[in-house]
Amino acid sequence: MSNGRREKTSLAVLAELVGGCVSGDPSTCVSGVAPLDSAGPTQICFLANPKRKELLANCRAAVIIVPPSLAGAVETPLLLTDNPYLAFAKILTYFEVTPHKPQGVMPGALVDPSAVLGENVTISPGCVVAAGVRIGRGTLLHPNVVIYADAVIGEDCLLHANVTVRERCLLGNRVILHAGAVIGADGFGYTPAGKGYFKIPQVGHVLLEDDVEVGACSCIDRANMGVTRIGRGTKIDNLVQVAHNVQIGEDCILAAQVGFAGSARIGRHCTFGGQAAVTGHVTLGDNVTIAGRSGVTNDVASNQAMAGLPVMPHREWLKSTIAMQHLPEMRRELKQLKLKLEELTKQLSEDEG
Repeated sequence: MSNGRREKTSLAVLAELVGGCVSGDPSTCVSGVAPLDSAGPTQICFLANPKRKELLANCRAAVIIVPPSLAGAVETPLLLTDNPYLAFAKILTYFEVTPHKPQGVMPGALVDPSAVLGENVTISPGCVVAAGVRIGRGTLLHPNVVIYADAVIGEDCLLHANVTVRERCLLGNRVILHAGAVIGADGFGYTPAGKGYFKIPQVGHVLLEDDVEVGACSCIDRANMGVTRIGRGTKIDNLVQVAHNVQIGEDCILAAQVGFAGSARIGRHCTFGGQAAVTGHVTLGDNVTIAGRSGVTNDVASNQAMAGLPVMPHREWLKSTIAMQHLPEMRRELKQLKLKLEELTKQLSEDEG
């Protein structure tokens, strides 16, 4: 349902917004968005998979976003685009995402006098902004965000409640940090000292480049020396651990509970399924996909799809997984073959004797 920020909007305007084409009446008005199976007569929905076109017959939406191959499939007005899901996301943003109204430093926030705040920022109650911090124009800090000394936050960033950004860490523009994320905690560095361990100072920092998003309760550790870097446009899910000195390239996807050990180097446009793990000091090339619950222990070249522990090419892993399902049967057959071989060997020995 629309939140009221947008009035009813014509199909022609929405098509222009997403770069699509209209099939049907371009003056058809839309007031909000909804799923295909529950959309009402003033809403817009989408169907991305042409193989499921039979679902269109019972749809009550005012407009349906579909690929061009479904033009004319129903009498309902259609918005035709090569990427219906992307178009739907843009229209959803258009109707539902309301820019925040800047409120400045609100009562209950503690901002050091030496901090530099850009125009139109909001510092919510309970926030602490330490000495030397710089915060760019249009950035919003929700309640209880803590920014340590000399950190830099870019423009139009969104930091949700209870986020912590440690000293000297750098955030680019349009960075989103979800609740409880910690940027710049000490890396896990210790050296043996007799029966105990001596803490190695972690004196580096973290750099999140433009358009990075970090999920709830994820942790990106500061470098021992130098920088832990997350490349532009990378999206990180909840409960992800990125250790000290890790380098992650642009436009990567990290699903929940992924973990990277120290000094791993990840290329551009890599994808990691949930609970995948990467050991320290390994290098992954560009366009690498690691399946969920896989473990990377060695370097991986670019343009590979890998799975398993340790990882292997995905197709080989599928064959291995299928074979694993037949191990009990294979074990029985092997035992029977062994008995037959023993009988044949015994018989051959008796015949020779």
